[in-house]
Amino acid sequence: MRIGVLTGGGDCPGLNAVIRAVVRKGVGTYGHEFVGFKDGWKGPLEGLTKPLGVQEVRGILPRGGTILGSSRTNPFKIEGGVEQIKKNLAEMGVDALIAIGGEDTLGVATKLHELGVQVVGVPKTIDNDLGATDYTFGFDTAVNIAMEAIDRLHTTAESHHRTVVVEVMGRHAGWIALHSGLAGGANVILIPERPFDLEKVVDHVENRFRTNYSPIIVVSEGAVPAEGDMITLGGELDAFGHVRLGGIGTWLAEQIEKRTGKEARAVVLGHTQRGGTPTAFDRVLATRFGLHAIDAAHEGDWGKMVGLAGTDIVRVPLIEATRELKTVPVEKYSEAEVLFG
Repeated sequence: MRIGVLTGGGDCPGLNAVIRAVVRKGVGTYGHEFVGFKDGWKGPLEGLTKPLGVQEVRGILPRGGTILGSSRTNPFKIEGGVEQIKKNLAEMGVDALIAIGGEDTLGVATKLHELGVQVVGVPKTIDNDLGATDYTFGFDTAVNIAMEAIDRLHTTAESHHRTVVVEVMGRHAGWIALHSGLAGGANVILIPERPFDLEKVVDHVENRFRTNYSPIIVVSEGAVPAEGDMITLGGELDAFGHVRLGGIGTWLAEQIEKRTGKEARAVVLGHTQRGGTPTAFDRVLATRFGLHAIDAAHEGDWGKMVGLAGTDIVRVPLIEATRELKTVPVEKYSEAEVLFG
């Protein structure tokens, strides 16, 4: 069997580990042949390929990013896009696809499967917001990067007696903010699932100053004040209808400084959370996902996604992974609220 592999959406530590595992087991155990599609769904859409054999995946386990490249191309937004993908796959002799991606990439994979394309999905998102899997690879790395930044910011905040607002990724789900904030000892954590009261945040800040310590606030990029709207960087939408977020950290720092009279600074971690080498947890999880994904493809178990249930790798229908986002439950956020202030 000739199998195409692609990585779509935002890059993520651990993507190369998946690719490596798929190819190593696919070639060594099953004798399959692979073709790498470049730049997400743009690859099969435009016929952009690169060789993908055992030699090409040597040494990529610890590397961040993806050797295949990525994009946010949506073939369903391009006239004749789906038909072109089918045509290209047939002409290249590609029997099936392994699609590694998040909500948008796997959403396309789900629709293509319904239209007759043989697809297996692998969940990837640093936001950890995909359903049908307990964790996604990339999340642990992003949390550790954010935690290290928070650790460093504690000392500079104390030295200058200022509030530091740390903005982390998280459009609709606050998992990165919650985990990195708890691990880094943040005084307030703000997430998209819970609109925040600005006056309560200011109270927590002033209480922290009264104890002669400087506050650290961790906020998801998609967090929203109770009386206000999501802050964006312009109104332009990507191919999947997402507006570009950013600015909540700066806005919040300005409001805190205005209300407390004490200096406040915003630090936006941005794409540093996506970059660099994956943690051991993400390397192992990504490798296991890859090994089980090629098993599913070899067995012809199409329309499935591999996922983590406890410590076991399971297969679930692709449609379950994208039916609804996995957001932070109220009870988990309530655990953290006890430590605010």
